[in-house]
Amino acid sequence: MADLEKAILIIFDESGTVHSELKQKATEYCDQIKDEQAICSICIERMCFSNLYQVQFWCLQTLHEVLKVRYSSMSPDERYLIRKSVFSIACFGAIDDNNVVRVLEGPAFIKNKLAQVLVTLIYFEYPLIWSSVFVDFLSQLSKGAVVIDMFCRVLNALDDEVINVDYPRTPEELSVAARIKDAMRQQCVSQIVRAWYDIVSMYRNSDEELCTSVLDALRRFIAWIDIGLIVNDAFIPLLFDLVLVDGLSEQLRGAAAGCLTAVVSKRMEPQSKLPLLQSLQIRRVFGLVAKDSDSELVSNIAALLTGYAVEALECFKSLNSEDAKGVSMELLNEVLPSVFYVMQNCELESTFSIVQFLSGYVATMKTLSPLRETQLLHVGQILEVIRTEIRYDPMYRDNLDTLDKIGREEEDRMVEFRKDLFVLLRNVGRVAPDVCQLFIRNSLAASVASSSDWNVEEVEAALSLFYAYGESMNGEAMKSGSGLLGELVPMLLSTRFPCHSNRLVALVYLETVTRYMKFVQENTQYIHMVLTAFLDERGIHHPNVNVSRRASYLFMKAVRLLKLKLVPFVENILQSLQDRVAGFTSMDYKSKDLSGSEDGSHIFEAIGVLIGMEDVPPAKQSDYLSSLLTPLCQQVKVLLMNAKVLTPEEAPQEIANIQQIIVAINSLSKGFSERLVTTSRPAIGLMFKQTLDVLLQVLVVFPNIEPLRSKVTSFIHRMVETLGASVFPYLPKALEQLLVDSQPKELVGLLVLLNQLICKFNTLFRDILDEVFPAIAGRILNIIPIDAFPSGPGSNTEENRELQEVQRTLYTFLHVIATHDLSSVFLSPKSRSYLQPIMQLLLFTSCKHKDILLRKACVQIFIRLIKDWCAMPNGEEKVPGFQNFIIETFATNCCLYSLLDNSFEFRDANTLVLFGEIVLAQKVMYEKFGNDFLVPFVSKGFPAAHCPQDLAEKYCQQLQGSDIKALKSFYQSLIENLRLQQNGNLTVLSVYNFCAAML
Repeated sequence: MADLEKAILIIFDESGTVHSELKQKATEYCDQIKDEQAICSICIERMCFSNLYQVQFWCLQTLHEVLKVRYSSMSPDERYLIRKSVFSIACFGAIDDNNVVRVLEGPAFIKNKLAQVLVTLIYFEYPLIWSSVFVDFLSQLSKGAVVIDMFCRVLNALDDEVINVDYPRTPEELSVAARIKDAMRQQCVSQIVRAWYDIVSMYRNSDEELCTSVLDALRRFIAWIDIGLIVNDAFIPLLFDLVLVDGLSEQLRGAAAGCLTAVVSKRMEPQSKLPLLQSLQIRRVFGLVAKDSDSELVSNIAALLTGYAVEALECFKSLNSEDAKGVSMELLNEVLPSVFYVMQNCELESTFSIVQFLSGYVATMKTLSPLRETQLLHVGQILEVIRTEIRYDPMYRDNLDTLDKIGREEEDRMVEFRKDLFVLLRNVGRVAPDVCQLFIRNSLAASVASSSDWNVEEVEAALSLFYAYGESMNGEAMKSGSGLLGELVPMLLSTRFPCHSNRLVALVYLETVTRYMKFVQENTQYIHMVLTAFLDERGIHHPNVNVSRRASYLFMKAVRLLKLKLVPFVENILQSLQDRVAGFTSMDYKSKDLSGSEDGSHIFEAIGVLIGMEDVPPAKQSDYLSSLLTPLCQQVKVLLMNAKVLTPEEAPQEIANIQQIIVAINSLSKGFSERLVTTSRPAIGLMFKQTLDVLLQVLVVFPNIEPLRSKVTSFIHRMVETLGASVFPYLPKALEQLLVDSQPKELVGLLVLLNQLICKFNTLFRDILDEVFPAIAGRILNIIPIDAFPSGPGSNTEENRELQEVQRTLYTFLHVIATHDLSSVFLSPKSRSYLQPIMQLLLFTSCKHKDILLRKACVQIFIRLIKDWCAMPNGEEKVPGFQNFIIETFATNCCLYSLLDNSFEFRDANTLVLFGEIVLAQKVMYEKFGNDFLVPFVSKGFPAAHCPQDLAEKYCQQLQGSDIKALKSFYQSLIENLRLQQNGNLTVLSVYNFCAAML
């Protein structure tokens, strides 16, 4: 056995001197020993003779594993040997006459492992085989503290391994736990509780650590034993005595408080819980929470008080009698001041939710109308708790100001953490709006008076409260300035906090000002204060660029809201923004964030809204716009002239500058309406046309710079809305240039632009569309497949995704053309050659594409084309071969065969919509073609789908009727029946054979 001990020592060696190969061999050797039939005897023998902790632990660990795996296959004698030996060790006894094992004198981890082995035996054997285990253990407690400690470890391990429901358990484990608890309740729980009481009474002044262990075990058992064993004239006074005596250790006092918390939290009917809470006289511990907030005792008292408050609140909510509710509220009112204190000053257990408890309490206030003085006092304390909870930790102040990685993480965490607290704040605001506003006013006033060295977090919290409170106010209340709002908003606007340079403070200040803008809208005497706040160093001129940019965006929102009321201030506003306007297009390239939505360009949008109003005199309006557009256009011209001589190092900066200028002009134009620039003040329209002419040159000079193409395209979108039809002369050149070397992403942008033009101008756009359509069709059909995109491993590439997006946008483009009376564009001499591939593409997609919405769009296109191109008054075909193609190919493949595929899922909402369009297509075909459609559809298509004659006849009747809903319902039933009859041999024909009859 010496070899086993050596192997165990090698396995547990942590000195780093043992080679890994030797450790591996030692492990293999020990594993071989574990497989021996007599392993349990070996382990017990080693524990008798070895004083090495590593050996003792290995033996106990092995016994634990063997019991769990082999117990059912062990002989009764082997089980008896293990039971007798392990119990004897746990009771500090001798296994035989010669050996007294000293395991209990070893370290805690050995004793904990021994407890785990005992609990495994209890799991399998109590009470049917080893019914006396607990009674036997109780008789051994007279041996002293060592055995008492071991008994507590066994009880704690029993809770951890078997009973405690906080851990996930299998149904078998739950059944075993119930069996053990039932047997213990019947046999020995009362004796164990009596032993606990006697031990704590005896050892409280001599062995506090032992008493703490006993109380820890007691706390665990309270949840499932008879509460009367604890709540009596003996145990409760003992527990309170332990908590309140100053001379005892914090651990012991805290353990006693934990037991009281378990008593308070024990599940029982509210009718029984309420008198229990009354009997505790919890006020006795209130004074303890004012001590060191970081101490273990205070944390335990905090848990006791919060648990007590939760139970009192539940009693109030659950009990119906007025007397019981009154008692519950008295208990709650008594404990709440201390609860509010610990919420703000103590570390609470993670299981207690401050927000959940306070939300429940606030909900009860709604039933107490009007609120009593006590409740109003509690509202103020709740608000204080909220303010404390939402405050940032000063240790992150610099990180949050510079917004480094740590700062971003903390800000994200707090944003999420605050959500529920702000919901609570809004609920409080609805219950007691006056108290809430008064609290916010006092918070703001206190923040203003504080020194700048420490009040960053206080100010930010006070402003955040005011901001969040605004969500609980309706528009009318905000406009009228109800309550103290008429005082709060002017106070906010006039305040300059000492810490206003801080990023967080500046941002929440501006957000709060914007939130209460409706008040300013009704109280115009404060407009100058709003403008000052946005335009000085608190807003747009803030030294932090992120604050400045956010201020630009919020200022734009304010301008759009106040609009006409700002006309008298336009001159002053423009003067204040001169430096920012000039700086926007001359920023250092390295510092720009061109991809961000808040890049500072909102200043130009705000200016555009201000000077684009018809209330601004025409002459001044022209001067304002000219003073902005002329230098910007001049900059672009200079940059374009220098483009040919740019070095590789200079090019990125120049391109970025052009981008910024285009963004600025684009934003500026948003303030001007089409009616103003085309009808009432055409001189303004002329300026934008000249600007468009300049910016289109960017596409000529930089044809392959994607960001510039994107910005120019965006500006053309803007000019379509601003200039209306007067933009037409510029479009052929622009569209031609956008097509040059266009990549898939750029083609998508171009198609979106064309969709906008068609939707806005309808048939007025026909001539231009006639010119550009062939080039666009040729370019797109050359890069996308007629049938499906490749699938499977390696197919989900960026290139394929971009092409799929082109395809989706193309279908939208074709749909827009067809539904805006422009289908004749497909038939123009230049476009005719693309008609067949376009029909192939539409047909394949309407039958087989995975995207149901695209299939629906393609069916709708066919419906429109049938209406436009078929059944001419003189009987001639507008498109020779098209009617035959629709009847022979589209009808059978799309309207019948594609539906028979099981992938056509009627339970899907989008698929049902597609089905409705397919049914409508049949109705339109019958209206246009009559029996020329119906006869071949029924005589050829239905037999191929194994359709019975009677159902075919009924289909004809339904189609010829006028009830489209009845037709749809019947056809769905028909398709579902045909699916059951067809053997999967039907397939939609290859698209390459679809259009053989066409031109």
